[in-house]
Amino acid sequence: MKLYIIRHGETSWNKEKKLQGQRDIMLNENGLRLAELTGEGMKDIEFDLVISSPLIRAKQTAELVMAGRQLPMITDKRIIEMSFGKWEGECVNNSEVLPSDYKDKFYNDPLHCPKAPGGESFQDVLKRTADFYQSLVHNKAYENAAILISTHGAASRCLLANFYEDKEDIWRGGVPKNCSVCIVDVKDGVGTVLEKDKVYYPKEA
Repeated sequence: MKLYIIRHGETSWNKEKKLQGQRDIMLNENGLRLAELTGEGMKDIEFDLVISSPLIRAKQTAELVMAGRQLPMITDKRIIEMSFGKWEGECVNNSEVLPSDYKDKFYNDPLHCPKAPGGESFQDVLKRTADFYQSLVHNKAYENAAILISTHGAASRCLLANFYEDKEDIWRGGVPKNCSVCIVDVKDGVGTVLEKDKVYYPKEA
């Protein structure tokens, strides 16, 4: 099994540094363009299946990357973005609602980051993305499949934690760029990261 884990294209809330979480925000013009360019860059990869977060920005990204291919796409709530509850829509740079240490904790100590009222912790997302991964591993139909997984910044990093011994370094260098792809090879239930945050569109794009 080979997994291509892609973060969705850019949205207006990404640009404004707002906590998006599970708000259903569409791709902006640049996000659509990046997804189309990524599709061009991945056109020679033969995929068997697409699994997307149910949020529209992830589905749009998957559809544009897979444009022209007749492939099944299923959605799975376990790879939806982390819920920020009542804090969704707040800007991480100038919010009067977020705790004063929230930004620092979120990026530098995520496992001890304050949990939003009505939202999820990183541990919550680690648990559900691990469950998602195990469901892939135990599905014999996917044993030799190449799968595009269209998801989100925090959710993709939590999913990636399945392939590293150190579970505390969630971000592994930072939030992935929009439409960047992590490639994982899975054999006998063990996943190995072949490439992290590969960009298929031109760097000047």
